[in-house]
Amino acid sequence: MVETKKKNEWVEWGKAIFIAILLAFFLRTFVFATSIVEGESMEPTLENGERVVFNKFIYLFGEPARGDIVIIQRPIKNYVKRVIALPGETVKMQEHQLYINGEKYEDTFVSQEAINHTGNFGPVQVPEDCYFVMGDNRAISKDSRNGLGFINKDTIIGKSEFIIYPFEEWSRTK
Repeated sequence: MVETKKKNEWVEWGKAIFIAILLAFFLRTFVFATSIVEGESMEPTLENGERVVFNKFIYLFGEPARGDIVIIQRPIKNYVKRVIALPGETVKMQEHQLYINGEKYEDTFVSQEAINHTGNFGPVQVPEDCYFVMGDNRAISKDSRNGLGFINKDTIIGKSEFIIYPFEEWSRTK
């Protein structure tokens, strides 16, 4: 009787561990994943070497919004950038000021130094199903202006939610 009880206990533990592994696999594959920020293009918001958790599920039912920090999947590496302009919008930078659809847009997440080092571009119209992205450190960022081009919605694999490493920097991304 005691052996049967121990055997049942081991079976229950095995089931619990198996379910936990399946749940973790499901969450990692379909809901949340991590990415490492490489380079200085998102400073001061995100710094080189920080690890962020991103939500892979959010854009299955919704669209990226202006200001979202997104993970863009490319063949060689993933990029972390901020959505600036949405499909069909016109964007330009003139005399260190960003304009979207002809209206001044206030970049509260960009340092004054980065704004001062951002050259003129545009106007350009964002195609349907695409987004215009930029790094917060505009002077050195590889983004929709210079290298990445317009970002197709299918290549946006998630929205950055939390900084989890280094531990003293643990916070929600803005």
